Amino acid sequence: MPLDSSAPAGSSGHVAGDLLESPITVASSNTNYDILELFTATPELGNIPVVNDGHPIGIINRNTFMSTLARPFHREIFGRKSCTAFMNPSPLIVDYHTPLTELSYLVLDIGEKGLSDGFLITSEGRYLGIGQGVSLMQALADQQAAKHRQMMESIHYASVIQQSFLQSSRRDMAGALSDYFMFWDPRDIVGGDYYYFVKRNDGFFVAVIDCTGHGVPGAFMTLIMASALKQVLTTHDLQEPAELLAAINRQVKESLGQLARDDLGGEDVRNEDMHSDDGMDCAFCWYHAPSRTLSYAGAKTPIFLLEENGDGIITIDGNRKGVGYVSTALDYRWDTHRVQLQPGTRLYICTDGIIDQIGGAKRICYGKKRFKESLLTHRHLPMAEQQHKLIQAFRQWQGENARRDDVSLFGVHIA
Repeated sequence: MPLDSSAPAGSSGHVAGDLLESPITVASSNTNYDILELFTATPELGNIPVVNDGHPIGIINRNTFMSTLARPFHREIFGRKSCTAFMNPSPLIVDYHTPLTELSYLVLDIGEKGLSDGFLITSEGRYLGIGQGVSLMQALADQQAAKHRQMMESIHYASVIQQSFLQSSRRDMAGALSDYFMFWDPRDIVGGDYYYFVKRNDGFFVAVIDCTGHGVPGAFMTLIMASALKQVLTTHDLQEPAELLAAINRQVKESLGQLARDDLGGEDVRNEDMHSDDGMDCAFCWYHAPSRTLSYAGAKTPIFLLEENGDGIITIDGNRKGVGYVSTALDYRWDTHRVQLQPGTRLYICTDGIIDQIGGAKRICYGKKRFKESLLTHRHLPMAEQQHKLIQAFRQWQGENARRDDVSLFGVHIA
């Protein structure tokens, strides 16, 4: 006899009650012949709840019932007996408002029967209906898909925000340079790579930055670094890249609380007390056009120079300390390298997303050697065409291997 299965007041989404079904119910007074008749007349009926006086006492599963009754003499012996003989007397019983996530753990705890028999849904102990295991799996899949869509929509919008921070640099780059490229490709829509460019009457400043991590955590770090750089530029000169790195290092370490024992005058600060250990690798360059002088300071990020008639790539390495990390002293000083550039020199800066990418037949890193060989191969092309060739070679090396990191690559031909 079917019972009233209306939802209780105040029900909300993503709960057991969302899966409520109202199949035929029976009482313990019904016989196994009654159950056989119901299953025979209703092929789509998988489970029958057993309910006495509005309270659930068990579930009869079609497959279990039919296979048991088919045994020799079982129909004759058990046919007129109570249907409780073949029911599951300990079904999973849940309240209407049980969250689906909690319900999924309860179903998994009881194993296969939780999926095959389903679960009985009640309100204040009174039977409302039944939920099927397959319906729960579908609801969880739909819920996960909805969360994924929401997350991806948020990340795509975050990408718009992150790219908006690059707009002024793009404008200045286009206004100051005639033959150049800036390739920026996050691994996960948003990322931890960032670049900054400022045009001045007597030259330009360019920074290529690789923050800790990639994806959303990396993107958060780029915002922190962009803010730190902007603030530091209010009191420091663009023409001294090493001073900028030192100032950003102090600001990041202090704002994120990433101070080591030496920074605190010998006070013992254990690693577990640290909230984070994040920072950036980067190359900061100031080019003074009248004197054709390039001033460079780098944190684990080298620059590459290719002279017009040179035989090879000149590599200038930065310091081996990152900016802002716990292991970098609060008063650490980076070195400044000053280079007189010949007319026609090409300057390249890349993050380690290119250098460290696994690929090739032996699945090894792309490496600086292959990167420099690629620069030499395409040296006579205009910079925009060079970008295409360089990235094409990089992706051919990567092949079917997963991208390891964000990729940024800057190149400029200084006439």
